[in-house]
Amino acid sequence: MSKPNTTKKLVFSAAAIALATVISVVIKLPSLPNGGSVTLFSMLCICLVGYWYGLKTGLTAAVAYGILQFITGPYVVHPAQVLLDYPLAFGALGLSGLFSNAKNGLVKGYIVGVLGRYVMHMISGLIFYTAYTGDFAGNAAAIWASTLYNMSYIFPEAILTLILLAIPAVRKGLDSVKRMAVGA
Repeated sequence: MSKPNTTKKLVFSAAAIALATVISVVIKLPSLPNGGSVTLFSMLCICLVGYWYGLKTGLTAAVAYGILQFITGPYVVHPAQVLLDYPLAFGALGLSGLFSNAKNGLVKGYIVGVLGRYVMHMISGLIFYTAYTGDFAGNAAAIWASTLYNMSYIFPEAILTLILLAIPAVRKGLDSVKRMAVGA
């Protein structure tokens, strides 16, 4: 059994986290009034780690990125949001690692990771909006507010990324990067 190249994993993962962080801070569309913004391809950078190295490394890098997002710009109204909006929501992007060896694994993993992030933000948003509008059981307004708000910034970035991934030259380039990352 060969030992995995942990140094290479660390360097590629750190580079992906750094790139995603720079993108999320520098290259983003205007923020929405209550937080959230479309960052061009930052989620892809994090999903790439899972695609390259699998679930364990993908989740680890994604949770680390979530913690870094909390450190660099937290937006918290309820204490549960600290966990839901940062390590769990961004950590869900690491679910891309479930498809690291699948055909069209990057696209499948990206979709699952983004949906996982969306679900965590939805739960957090439900807590946030319920604090202002009523109780969990009877408040359809909180559910709709959370749904629409989170869709407004997560899905546009996902759609732009899926369009980018449909470009053959981009897919070929990302496949080359994966070969460098895993040493295959």
